Amino acid sequence: MPTLVALLGRPDTPTDGVADYCAFLAKALEARGIQMSLARVRWMEDGWFNGLLELWRECLGWRGQWVILQYTALSWSRRGFPFGAVAVLAILRRRGVRCAAVLHEPYRQSETSARLIDRIRGACQDWTVRALYQRAEKAIFADPLETVVWLPKDEPKAVFIPIGANIPAQLPRSDHDWKGRKTVAIFCLSDMPNRQREVDDISKATRSVSSNGAQLRVVFLGRGTAEANEEIDRAFHGSSVEVLNLGLRSAEEIGRVLSESDAMLCVRGKLFPRRGSALAGIACGLPIIAYAGAAEGTPLTEAGIELVPYGDGEGLGVALARVLGNQHHWQQLHERSLRAQRKYFSWDRIALGFADALAENKIDP
Repeated sequence: MPTLVALLGRPDTPTDGVADYCAFLAKALEARGIQMSLARVRWMEDGWFNGLLELWRECLGWRGQWVILQYTALSWSRRGFPFGAVAVLAILRRRGVRCAAVLHEPYRQSETSARLIDRIRGACQDWTVRALYQRAEKAIFADPLETVVWLPKDEPKAVFIPIGANIPAQLPRSDHDWKGRKTVAIFCLSDMPNRQREVDDISKATRSVSSNGAQLRVVFLGRGTAEANEEIDRAFHGSSVEVLNLGLRSAEEIGRVLSESDAMLCVRGKLFPRRGSALAGIACGLPIIAYAGAAEGTPLTEAGIELVPYGDGEGLGVALARVLGNQHHWQQLHERSLRAQRKYFSWDRIALGFADALAENKIDP
């Protein structure tokens, strides 16, 4: 059986999306006869010197195998200067390991900050991503390659493989009561100050729908929602919209809640292919209303997604009313999400993408 190693940096808290991604991928690869184990460089716990020394010892046993470095800026740096990831890749190559990199963040984290330190940090992140790309045998992107503007054209080492939802597959509900209360799911919110804008947009959209006689329930769950209680209470004060804030929940419960919902509002900036909350909605067959500007030209457009101009809170309300008020339209979006899930975002399809990409370079059993 071919064997792979997924190599991670420090774990994220309170949830670790990259670790979850690797766990779901490992299970799907195993079904295809490929074994993938997970390993970490413990630089956060043990310091960089000890962490790299331990990697030097451990990766001796990986010689000739594929190791897939999982890159995000903060998994390889406390403050977003992720040069350590390049040092890790250099050690792997020196030990005769075959190196691939999953670039979960192909760009700097913040592109709009005016602070000098943020511009320096962003330049370091851009350099690191390009250095990893140049030094890896295979570079895997979750964005279509033509949207990664710095990539060389027709570069064979670059591969586009979408990410999937970090929740177990759930069958969507089939008993929608079109005369009863509709449930709108909000999966994850950003940190402040963006969180306040997101909650206000959600409130404006759902208030608009409920003001026309619709009965709505808004369910918040996932990262950032427990911390947003005050903002949510303030934004929905005096509204007829029922609000339920579940906070952090298990992956199984998240899947259940989404599969029992009628639609999802996704307002954490412009929707883009690596937005895990939207992918969870697609996996559960949900119609999604989101902001345009980054989803165009990606597989997301084949899912049941209604895009409105970025920042258009009134447009969100109009689109939400259209989705919840027209059963035929809802059914079309629902079926589009299920088709896109099967075609692009299922873990079986993702595992097939990895198997094909690495088989081009002859994985040895």
